Amino acid sequence: MEDVETGQGGSGIGWFFNHLPTILWQRRNWIIWPFVAITIAATVAAFALPTLYRSTASLLVQSQDLPSTVVQAPIAGDIEQRIARIRERVLSRGDLIRLIEQNNLYADERQSKPLSKIVDKMRKATTVGAQTNDLGGGAAGGSDTIAIDISFDYPNPGQAQEVLQSYVNDFLSQDNEDVSEQARLSVRFLEDQANRLRGQISTLENQLTTLKARNGAALATTAPPMLDLGSYSSQIASLESQNRELLAQINRVPKKDPAVAQAEATLAAAQSLYNDNHPDVLAARERLRAVQQMARTNPQQDESALLRSQIAANNQAIASLQGARYAAMARTQSALAGSARAPAIMEQAMQLENQATGLREQYRKVADDLLQAQNGARLANEQRAERLSLVEPPNLPDTPYSPNRPLLIAGGAIFGLIVGFLLAFAVEFLRRPLRSPSQIEGLGLPVLGVVPLLGAKRKRSRFAFFRKKSPRFA
Repeated sequence: MEDVETGQGGSGIGWFFNHLPTILWQRRNWIIWPFVAITIAATVAAFALPTLYRSTASLLVQSQDLPSTVVQAPIAGDIEQRIARIRERVLSRGDLIRLIEQNNLYADERQSKPLSKIVDKMRKATTVGAQTNDLGGGAAGGSDTIAIDISFDYPNPGQAQEVLQSYVNDFLSQDNEDVSEQARLSVRFLEDQANRLRGQISTLENQLTTLKARNGAALATTAPPMLDLGSYSSQIASLESQNRELLAQINRVPKKDPAVAQAEATLAAAQSLYNDNHPDVLAARERLRAVQQMARTNPQQDESALLRSQIAANNQAIASLQGARYAAMARTQSALAGSARAPAIMEQAMQLENQATGLREQYRKVADDLLQAQNGARLANEQRAERLSLVEPPNLPDTPYSPNRPLLIAGGAIFGLIVGFLLAFAVEFLRRPLRSPSQIEGLGLPVLGVVPLLGAKRKRSRFAFFRKKSPRFA
């Protein structure tokens, strides 16, 4: 009797594995048609997708030629960051549009799609990847990137190679400009810093020189000077005593010479008796003149004049001594005032000197850094610093990179087979036909007997293996 399909079945799934060959044979259409349909679709898609050729190139991250112990070349940041910056500039919208127009790329698509879509597609077709050091250790700066791989996919292999060559040239030039610009910026910054420090040092040195020149006496005085005015006072007192003695001597000296006094008396008596033209008056006058002349020629008679001249000389000496005493007192007062200001002046001078010393240390370090930066700039200009160098130039691809038609067809066939099996199993589990007595017994019904299915001999011979394991029952 034929199998009867029903919505009820046994309680377990052991019957499924026991009758798996029969299930696969009976549900073969659910497996074959999805397999065929999906395989055909994968085949059509494999031949419908555009053929792409991939051109590749490699750039080596080359270290500086001279050891870092000799000269430190400028480094324009971490290598990964440098590559990222260069990639953004190379793949910028303007540069990509220039390459598209220069090489007439995506000619058909440019007629139907906006230019922004074409630029995005070109970016997706460009790949920039880093090769890392798999030997361990890494680089001195912490980066283990040793090379850069660049590729470009395009239907035309020649155009793919040309575009990739433009990428490589842009990468090399941008990297060289980055390193050179970094070297120039370092030199210019350090030069500005060195000039600023030199100006500050010169200003502090001028302030220190002016302070020392203005307060030299105060800085040179270590202790207040001793004021000794006794010598001036004693000398002045001695001269004043001499002047008093000289005045006493002048008072003791006669006012006039006796002969002169007598001649003057005779002249006065004659004038009282006679007129001025009288011979006695003229004779008395002549006598007085002669006596006076004789008195002037006699040194002993001019003693009072000598005493007065000595007194005048003593007065000049007294005035000079008084001036010297006043000057000494002024110097002493100035020294005392300077001694009081000396600690503050010395503290100010020390602060200026400390500031100048600190700036000199900074200038020395900046000068060393400037020398290294100048040497690094020379390395960069001579392209001997850390840089990217071309290892593998862009190749001309001779085989398509995409699509992989055999892989796509095989993948489609496998996927179709999996979908077919899933559909067959799903139908089997949803319909759950009765295939064994145990399933009927699981429903609580007695099994009266099992009747084998008698079919054509040809069918039994072709599927004897499957039929043998699936006896029919009533």
